[in-house]
Amino acid sequence: MAEASRTLLFSYGTLKQGHQNHFLMQDLIRKKDANFLGPYVTHQCHPLVIGPHGIPYLINLLGCGHRVKGELYSVSAQGRARVDELESSSIGHYERLPIQVCEEGKDSVLVEAQGYFAHRSFGEKLWERKGKVGLAEFGDKEGKE
Repeated sequence: MAEASRTLLFSYGTLKQGHQNHFLMQDLIRKKDANFLGPYVTHQCHPLVIGPHGIPYLINLLGCGHRVKGELYSVSAQGRARVDELESSSIGHYERLPIQVCEEGKDSVLVEAQGYFAHRSFGEKLWERKGKVGLAEFGDKEGKE
């Protein structure tokens, strides 16, 4: 598959290694529809909150919250479609938007990627309901709630 047809996806929640939806990334890697590129962090601060049912949401409010830790994957168009389906982006749970990330410990090299943000119809309200307090990382503790 040509590199031009691949998308860089930043994963900060349940798609990360060790979490409940990582099975999808493993399947995509097995089928050559994804490559793991390593641990990355958002270049700018974004709110990351845990919503209903323990689901993590990155909220598209630059400058609020923390620099969020996650993982970067290169995915094919088919792989991206499968992740879009899992994230319910077509029905308004998440929306895939551009995000700048950098490899952990290498802040000088910015990478343009895509991330799944809480849909604009509820993201900011969720941030307010959480008292405008967020996380820097969706970790083991949050993943088990």
